[in-house]
Formats: sequence, structure tokens, C-alpha cells
Amino acid sequence: MRSLRHRAFAAATRALTRRRSTYHHVLPSHVAVLRTTLQKGDVLLVDGDQRVSEVIKYLTQSSWSHAALYVGDEPWRRHPEQRADLEARYGPDARHLLAEAIMEGGVVTSPLAKYETHNLRVCRPRGLRPEHCRSILDEVLAQIGSRYAVGNALALARYFFPVSLIPRRWRRRALELSDDVTREVICSTLIARAFQRVGFPILPAVTPVDDARARPRWRGWLRSEPYPHVFHREACALITPRDFDLSPYFDVVKLTDVGERAFDYRRIRWA
Repeated sequence: MRSLRHRAFAAATRALTRRRSTYHHVLPSHVAVLRTTLQKGDVLLVDGDQRVSEVIKYLTQSSWSHAALYVGDEPWRRHPEQRADLEARYGPDARHLLAEAIMEGGVVTSPLAKYETHNLRVCRPRGLRPEHCRSILDEVLAQIGSRYAVGNALALARYFFPVSLIPRRWRRRALELSDDVTREVICSTLIARAFQRVGFPILPAVTPVDDARARPRWRGWLRSEPYPHVFHREACALITPRDFDLSPYFDVVKLTDVGERAFDYRRIRWA
């Protein structure tokens, strides 16, 4: 029975990760531009080309179905004994790697060239301290090689369900049916947990604090004075790629092969 269940889950995974017959690639994402633009700790949002990508985008009402963390040359630098293997496997991208959680392989490292033909967006955490960036990279890289076991048949079955029949108020919650699969399919959970450990917000609920009378005026002069709001931690299982895009604490970095100073719209050749 265990073997039969494993084969059933494997067949469902293959069906969900199969490429769609049509994919609209808006603009090319040149690998050379990605290498020079991305910084460690950046979150790369991807418009996926798999069948499950369409479901995730519909449930989250977003253009993005996948998220990966740019770790750069960290695996190459931390494991000298693996440098030859990394160079043989990834070539020029051996020092420009992404860490991501994917349905068919768990948590893996991937080269930038993997998403050269996808629609992408770069989200950069604003004001992230270097020591916190290292902590985030440490946590995510420690998960490399982990595989998430699918223990609930309904967890995969829900992705075959006609999502258009799910009421709008339940669509986001539909991704939380099984926490293991949520971490496996909605890869942003892995990244969200790492950011949350260092206290960096993504898209939290914020409520004002009415304690002005209780605070002396001199405390407002101190730079260490906390924000006059309370930030409520998000449930990591509910963080989706869309949240990094909407977050006011992440800057959107545009990918272009034309420098800002060199760009002149008057020189464009319109068809």
C-alpha cells in the first residue's frame, strides 16, 4: 500500500509540474543582467510555466506563482570540496545560485539560467542588515536537500479541483490545507520563515499603539524609539509570492539590459 500511494503521489506530481502548452513571455530576462543586478538576500518572483502555477496564481490573484532566494556564491564559498561539482553542474552560474523549494525535488539550488525564459521580478528587502542577511542565508541553505513528504491525498487532490468554484474569501486559505504540501508547493513559506526569524516583516497586519500619554517626551528623541505601531506576525504557511511584491518593506528592482543613464525613449524603433 505504501508503494502504491507513493506511485500515486509521484504521478500526481508529474501531472501538476508538466509544462503548459502556452506561455506568454513578456520580456526576455538575460542571465548577464540577472548576474549583475541580483544581490544576496533578494527574492526572485517567477511566473511559472507549469500546470500548478496557473492554480497558484488564480488562488492568490497574482502574476507570480513561485519565489526563490538568491544566495549567489554562498554554496561555492562555504564548501570548497564541492566547487568542482558545482562548476561542472552549473557552469558560469556556479557562483550565481538560487535556493528554492520545488514540488518534484524539495529544497534545491538552481542556476539563474533556469528562469531566463520566464517572466521575473526582483524584490529586495529594504535596509536589511548584513548580519541578518547572513542568518537568512544560513537558514535557507541549511534546508538544501530536504524533501517534504506528502502525507495527505487531499493535499494534492485540491490542485486538480476546479479552482474557479472556490469562493474568493476561501482561495488563499485553500493553500493551507496541508502544511507539508504548502511548504513544498508554495515555496515562499521557506523564505518567509527565514525573514521572520530575524524580525523582518513581509506583509503583516499593523495596528496603532495609543500610549502617547504613557511615554515621556524625551523618549521620542532617541533613535531606538520603536515604531508607534504593533506588527502582527504573519502565518508562514499563508505567505505567497504575491506578498513580497505587495510588501512596502521590499523594493522592486527592474531588470533591464539598458542602463538608466543610457535609456532614451526617443531612440526606440517602434514597429
